Amino acid sequence: MKTNLPTMALLLTLISCNVTVEKEQPSTLTPETQKSEIPVAALKARLQNEGYQIFDYVDQKTGDTILMQQYFMAFLKAGPRRSQSKQEADSLQTLHLEHLGRMYEEGYADISGPFGDDGDIRGITIYNVPTFEMADSLANMDPMVKSGRWVIEIHPWWAAKGFGLR
Repeated sequence: MKTNLPTMALLLTLISCNVTVEKEQPSTLTPETQKSEIPVAALKARLQNEGYQIFDYVDQKTGDTILMQQYFMAFLKAGPRRSQSKQEADSLQTLHLEHLGRMYEEGYADISGPFGDDGDIRGITIYNVPTFEMADSLANMDPMVKSGRWVIEIHPWWAAKGFGLR
């Protein structure tokens, strides 16, 4: 597992999604909003129609209007059944990475990654879905969770739409 950790961290870091939106008005000057092909009003309407929770936030320093969206952060925590053989744990890890890759490819998860210690919280996945129930259902499809090796704890989390990590 430890030999796979750097590879897994790199893979999961690469699977981050960066959605960008176009300027609606000259006052929306963030670099991310200048690149998109979707006008902000259309993006807001689409998100609301799909059931996402959103709101506008005005940055007091710049005066820019920033679109905030609710995401769901799933904490992958050590579960009650951790006595699998190394071979079974390695197999579960492979299936776990396939699950996360599928979540990203299908647009349900934007970023995932392990923590760098051996604590009870093993990693996170940020789900880009409209409801807690949907995030919970997707997170519980993870083979590591199904096996009992991990359990899920999910919290709603707000972030600016289209802003990437730096």
